[in-house]
Amino acid sequence: MYRSLLHSLKWSVFVISLCCLSHTVIAAEPESDDDFLFHDSHFHLTNYVQEGPSLSEFLKLMDGKVGRSMVCGIPLQQQWMYANTGDFAPTYYTQTDAPLYYYSFTDAIIAHEYLRLSPEERKRFDPMITGFNPTDMYAADHIRRVLMTFPGVFSGIGEFSIHKEFVSSKISGEVATLENKALDRILEFAAEVGLPVVLHCDVDTPFPRPDQDPYIVVKLKELADRHPETTIIWAHIGLGRVVRPVKDQLAMAERGLRERESKNIHFDISWDETAKYLVGKPEAIKATADLINRFPTRFLFGTDCVGPKTQDQYLEVYEMYQPLLAELTPESRHLLLKGNYERIFDQARRRVRAWEAKNVRRETTPPRD
Repeated sequence: MYRSLLHSLKWSVFVISLCCLSHTVIAAEPESDDDFLFHDSHFHLTNYVQEGPSLSEFLKLMDGKVGRSMVCGIPLQQQWMYANTGDFAPTYYTQTDAPLYYYSFTDAIIAHEYLRLSPEERKRFDPMITGFNPTDMYAADHIRRVLMTFPGVFSGIGEFSIHKEFVSSKISGEVATLENKALDRILEFAAEVGLPVVLHCDVDTPFPRPDQDPYIVVKLKELADRHPETTIIWAHIGLGRVVRPVKDQLAMAERGLRERESKNIHFDISWDETAKYLVGKPEAIKATADLINRFPTRFLFGTDCVGPKTQDQYLEVYEMYQPLLAELTPESRHLLLKGNYERIFDQARRRVRAWEAKNVRRETTPPRD
């Protein structure tokens, strides 16, 4: 009898703690602050060997410059293969031929860092779930499990990759595709909970034939059409280190933006490798600015910085985009840098906390003796 009472008491304390945490986060709605330059829609706290600053240290890099930030780990771990690099320990996927593998513990790292912050500091961050294999039909179950284990913490999913230059070929097992049923399960669950999804998918292959059509664009649109209730943020507009803009890419993006069925697709212009294309020439700056000015609610700014050590390093991508920002209308610039982030992630916080309040309570009810 006493053992049964003790068991029930432990479960009661656990459930009360979860409910209090969820209530605290719901009440912590941030306000826009015009003193900040931007909110960061794409940031990695850790690198490909899960190293990086603490969130407390990152707050110091944000100080006076950045209001809020999504924060995620890297879903892949770079193997240190002695036969390939000897005593040299690679920290990036281009430094070795050794394979990459999915690293689920990255989500626990992010949650641990977030929970170490004060309630006021937590308002500045929107943690994201990334530690899953997008070809695994159990990936959606992993995301659900993370939410159940760390209620009140996460706001979205990503960044995770489908097609990525020099990365996809290094991951053993099934190759991720936009038509994989496992990806459909992820996006279905994201819609149920209210989790925005940051998806990396190269617009083309690294070295395509001149007459080769970018079939990935068609498949990405089909994916978005299959999941109209899921907010999809296409990272870097599909560009990469050597994946250049395809012919008429901005025109293709505009067609997608005009189609009513694709209203759930957003674009982020994060990464210095993306900036080199969008601000590399005056005509590119003008064309990109014109597109953002016509569809200002569909673009977000992010740094895609990975584990920065200094504020100058962290703000480098923002400085690269100054020529583009100068060509935007005041409204478009505000929405790109802050407004769209606040709209998407404020809604995500409300919806995810509501889902947790309903489901965590139900699934943590103590069993009957």
